[in-house]
Amino acid sequence: MSVPEDLQYTKTHEWVRTEGDTATIGITDHAQDELGDVVFVELPDEGDTFDAGDSFGTVESVKAVSDLYTPVGGEVVEVNSSLEDAPEKINDDPYGEGWIVKLRISDEADLLSPEEYEKVVEEES
Repeated sequence: MSVPEDLQYTKTHEWVRTEGDTATIGITDHAQDELGDVVFVELPDEGDTFDAGDSFGTVESVKAVSDLYTPVGGEVVEVNSSLEDAPEKINDDPYGEGWIVKLRISDEADLLSPEEYEKVVEEES
């Protein structure tokens, strides 16, 4: 399992890349692997606001529908609308083109380091 060192993680398998006051959020490689082929992504609208831990959308795969949770609180400033036509980007490149949403951070949350996240995944296996 590859866990990028430059990101932070949640126990619900989202990743966060923080740049200034903006957080880019997606699901981890482990999460997309567990889900299987992603066939649909429900995205929030720009301008929507969320508290840390809120559900902001869903990912639907051939196996299941899973909620997406915001690791930090904030306002949606951008959604990856390319996922509407190509949700498989989440499977193909979960840490790159498969990003899901960008939030302007208003509320920090407890995030995991790459090492802490790897332990979470090991405990689930």
